[in-house]
Amino acid sequence: MSTPSKSLLVQGYEVVIGFETHAQLSTASKIFSRASTAFGAEPNTQACAVDLALPGTLPVMNKGAVERAIQFGLAVGSHVAEHSVFARKNYFYPDLPKGYQISQFEIPVVQGGSVEFYLGDEKKSVRLVRAHLEEDAGKSLHEDFIGQSGIDLNRAGTPLLEIVTEPDIRSSAEAVAYAKELHKIVTWIGICDGNMQEGSFRCDANVSVRKPGAQLGTRREIKNLNSFKFMQQAIDFEIRWQIEQIEDGHAIQQATVLFDPDTGETRAMRTKEDAADYRYFPDPDLPPLVIGREWVERVRSEMAELPRVMAQRFMDQYGLPEYDATTLTQSQAMAAYFEAAAKACGQPKLASNWVMGEISRRLNSGEVTIDALPVSAGQLGALIGRIQDGTISNNAAKQVFDALWNEGGEVDAVIEAKGLKQMNDSGALEVIIAEVIAANDKNVAEYRAGKDKAFNALVGQVMKASKGKANPAQVNELLKKALG
Repeated sequence: MSTPSKSLLVQGYEVVIGFETHAQLSTASKIFSRASTAFGAEPNTQACAVDLALPGTLPVMNKGAVERAIQFGLAVGSHVAEHSVFARKNYFYPDLPKGYQISQFEIPVVQGGSVEFYLGDEKKSVRLVRAHLEEDAGKSLHEDFIGQSGIDLNRAGTPLLEIVTEPDIRSSAEAVAYAKELHKIVTWIGICDGNMQEGSFRCDANVSVRKPGAQLGTRREIKNLNSFKFMQQAIDFEIRWQIEQIEDGHAIQQATVLFDPDTGETRAMRTKEDAADYRYFPDPDLPPLVIGREWVERVRSEMAELPRVMAQRFMDQYGLPEYDATTLTQSQAMAAYFEAAAKACGQPKLASNWVMGEISRRLNSGEVTIDALPVSAGQLGALIGRIQDGTISNNAAKQVFDALWNEGGEVDAVIEAKGLKQMNDSGALEVIIAEVIAANDKNVAEYRAGKDKAFNALVGQVMKASKGKANPAQVNELLKKALG
């Protein structure tokens, strides 16, 4: 079984964080009706009679939503329940037309599992409690109404998968790394488009602090974090705020809070409810959800290779370290690019180094997306091949890469046009080496006296005399031979 991450103390306090994430499922229609889930429609044009709970209407389960929940369960090693139940979660708010939300409580569809990821070079694991199906509420609109609020019920009934973790997370950086990995999983398997700005992937962080070894502290839930940057800022502020309150002798009150990006602070929205406040009871209009093993196995057989499975294959097939394999499977596009480059050059570790290095650097700078790289995987493979066969040096390879990135072309043509071909003629190199030895008596004497730095100085002189075109490995070999 996975175990919680090691604690990171902040001002003598242990931080404890649990996550609840609402992933909007990628169905074309809502979870209990045939109304559209398309984003951006005019307000209240995609709310049908079922979504509004008009008298005489009955909800009907969307099979596509169930299959997406099954996919998620398989992706994170969860138990997919053969029998689960829908419940009514009762609360009153203007954007909830029924006066209750259809959700799952005691018996969710997905139970247990874990999400594994890297924080720097350290491997982490966060245990999942559950993932359950539910419908979304509508949306209250305030900004366009002077002194009034409007209600848009287009989102009412949109299918959600709420993914709940154990309180295993111990820092804001770890929270962001977990959220990014979860985002990768749901977008990789295609159950959610992951668009945080449109509300398709919304995270709530339950944050508390305690002295090491003490009971869990009172948590405050930061709602609707819709960017990874704001997520880290909000959690960091909340941690500092709670510690200051405790140090000043105040008790933390359980509450729901919002993060204000303009001030960088959280503010209380309402007192946090407990499960009993929602008066859950089984929905009488929906029969239990029954998922046969054959259905689960059919979904499994139709799924694409999962990132953790692909990472293991990269380790087994290409001999990559676990860190490389995990990094390269951050997205299907990056994994495909690496694999194509590795096959083109036959040097998977070098291909991995280039993708994780120069390619990732340019992606992270925002120059371009992985789908629009100006250097194809085939070009990168050919470039690596020319390094391996000694045609060009590593330094020259960077110049070739820049030319391919900015101007395009073929690897060999760029090498030729820029005169970057490495000197591999041993006869010509021997002449240069002899001249360097003759002109550097002091370094030669120091080398023969056992000073290795003198040898490096001689290598530098040879590279300078060859205008950087000599093959360094060949220079080392011939120079040692000439020096006896």
